[in-house]
Amino acid sequence: MLVLVAPGQGAQTPGFLTPWLELPGAADRIAAWSDAIGLDLAHYGTKADADEIRDTAVAQPLLVAAGLLSAAALGDVAPDAAFGLGDVAPGAVAGHSVGEITAAAFAGVLDAESALRLVRTRGLAMAEAAAITQTGMSALLGGEPDVIVPHLEKLGLTPANVNGAGQIVAAGTAEQLAALEADKPEGVRRVVALKVAGAFHTHHMAPAVAKLEEAAEALSPADPATAYVSNKDGRVVTTGAEVISRLVGQVANPVRWDLCMETFQELGATGLIEVCPGGTLTGLAKRALPGVRTVALKTPDDLDAARTLVAETTATA
Repeated sequence: MLVLVAPGQGAQTPGFLTPWLELPGAADRIAAWSDAIGLDLAHYGTKADADEIRDTAVAQPLLVAAGLLSAAALGDVAPDAAFGLGDVAPGAVAGHSVGEITAAAFAGVLDAESALRLVRTRGLAMAEAAAITQTGMSALLGGEPDVIVPHLEKLGLTPANVNGAGQIVAAGTAEQLAALEADKPEGVRRVVALKVAGAFHTHHMAPAVAKLEEAAEALSPADPATAYVSNKDGRVVTTGAEVISRLVGQVANPVRWDLCMETFQELGATGLIEVCPGGTLTGLAKRALPGVRTVALKTPDDLDAARTLVAETTATA
């Protein structure tokens, strides 16, 4: 069984969209999506520097667009056709943080333009919330959750991403993160600052929730056409209304990717493909899901390996 997953903020790097725009019809698709949301995705994905694409209002739409574009390429969707997965029929889909919006499009809950409009609102609202207080996020590598979580809470930090495979991401103010760097929990090897501009998935993002609730009222979600695994608790969500409700609340609540991976295992996953800009979630899967084959779509050069995995997981499903 194949799982198709989409990464979250911090996966972006300068110029990562460049090779994808060389595919037939890709530049036109990105141009249409750019017009729909009022953001030059091609510019930010090819020419912008690291600081420009670190901006939450830019990074989030860019990541969703890249995920949709690479998935369409993987499924050999015609350049002039509406977004879809084409030849790819995953048994489950999921996304990390903002990647859940990408996954909602994979599952048919939202069409591509609705997903991009929603993520544009999300990015702007979260950027505004992040500007209120200087906050950020840092990944803790190593250690045990039952030791790390109480230590973070003692410092006033939130375990915003519990990613599994020995990784928890802490979020809070700059002062709290500095205190963490100086006072690591027992067993933690490294504390790595992430390329994000706020304490996402914490109470600091509460102002963004109201704006997303308003935006969600204009949506007409369909029920998922495939198993949609929510990173709120790793549960499979079966209605479009519940998917949207969880997408709204998600911005101010922790991501439990560890529980998503447990669900993948329970569903019988044998293969996992991470859409562009892939690498983060496949890295976690390699450590937490032994025996599950993985492919990360970083450039179009990875499409052949991914298509082989699609064919083999479909044949054995």
